[in-house]
Amino acid sequence: MYLGNLLGQWEAAGIFAYALPFLLIFAIVYAILSFVNVFKNNKAVVTIISLAVALMALQFEIVSYFFADIFPRLGVALSIILVLLILGGMFLDWDNKGMKWFLFAVVAIAIIIVVWGPLRNIGLFSGIGINIFGGNIGTIIAVVLIVGLIAWVISGGNKDSHIRYPPERPYGY
Repeated sequence: MYLGNLLGQWEAAGIFAYALPFLLIFAIVYAILSFVNVFKNNKAVVTIISLAVALMALQFEIVSYFFADIFPRLGVALSIILVLLILGGMFLDWDNKGMKWFLFAVVAIAIIIVVWGPLRNIGLFSGIGINIFGGNIGTIIAVVLIVGLIAWVISGGNKDSHIRYPPERPYGY
């Protein structure tokens, strides 16, 4: 109960809407400018530019809305990917190249879904809409992926099996 009250006070104080987005933007800009090394390790210039960019980004509330929308979606997407990895680790052969591509496709689709929603909600893609099958496009994609995975597993998956019949006896035994 105390933690909930504390988080409520932080929200009322603007920690989540302003302080954390400021720190995140500052850290990312600072890291990029330090890595690119445009200013020859002049940390004062890098710090000033990072502060300016982070403060200007918070000038309008669009950054706060974007962060408030994207991070909960990111948490859900990471949970889905984690469950797929756990289930895949139990039942699938990860040495197969096709499984690696399948995982890449799942992660790419999750990234697109996580990023598309918040960008659409802040008005970046207000004129662009994907409404091919009504509001059920996510369900249709999930069903197609699951059916494709089941078909792949049933068809044998990796044809290059390492099991030989009859098994060879090592060292002539």
